[in-house]
Amino acid sequence: MPQTTDSENQFVVDILTDLHNEKFSRLAWMHFLGSSWKRSCATARANPVLKRSWTHTTIFIGAFALAVLVVNFIFEGSGATLRLLPGFLFFVGWQQSDLYWHLGLNRQSRTGTLLRVIGAATTLTWLRGLGASYLLGRFISGITTPFWLVLLLLSGILTDILDGQIARRTQTQTKLGQIADGEVDFCLYLAIALILIQESILPLWFGLFILLRFMVPLFVALVSYFLFAQPVRFGSTIWGRMAGLALCSYFLILLAPGQLILLTRLFNRPLSIVTLLLLAIAPLAQIKRNIRDTRFR
Repeated sequence: MPQTTDSENQFVVDILTDLHNEKFSRLAWMHFLGSSWKRSCATARANPVLKRSWTHTTIFIGAFALAVLVVNFIFEGSGATLRLLPGFLFFVGWQQSDLYWHLGLNRQSRTGTLLRVIGAATTLTWLRGLGASYLLGRFISGITTPFWLVLLLLSGILTDILDGQIARRTQTQTKLGQIADGEVDFCLYLAIALILIQESILPLWFGLFILLRFMVPLFVALVSYFLFAQPVRFGSTIWGRMAGLALCSYFLILLAPGQLILLTRLFNRPLSIVTLLLLAIAPLAQIKRNIRDTRFR
């Protein structure tokens, strides 16, 4: 179970109590965000090796982002690349800023020890986030995304398996990694769902169901955090992993080439039913686990 020091727990309780006492006013939110940012900067200053690791990770991700833009320019020209640029850079910048903001959560799950570097597992997760940023950037800029490209980026789901394995083998499982994993999964699945809805391949109601799968536990987490000053667990459950695998498989069926139409027709309906059931169960299982962990914390 992720742990933090007593001073950090008290800091979280104090700023959340102030936010609640000031009835979530605009000034209270500014104080909350300002205090959180100052705490993040203090963590970075107190841990220069960790800050340097974040810098190296950001440069690494930035180099990949630049490579993506160069490849996009080669194959789609300057017009499409310029349209893509604002949205793509926004999402990449937001993810790296979010990583900096949560450096204090780069703690070993079992011991609560602050790790000195951002591990390979978390870096791999952010690479998957880069693919999600690219798809979201294309969607909001109105650029049509070919199915082969969606399939290529969907294969990035494999990193969802690899980063967990790497973290366990290297004993670098952190709450930071858990938050990053959930955030990236949400962005990637949402991006693919939006593209499929845009192409009239996925029904809108199915896309809303996918959105709810991530928003329901997030809403419960925010209520617990802001109203009751209770930290929540962001780790995945077996039901969540099964739901992700089913959703990924269903996307593959929808994106399969026309030559496989007989196969896709055979598996489409049963797989869609299984996926919907798992998408409904996954957030409930996560909420139940959060409640259980809160009781025994």
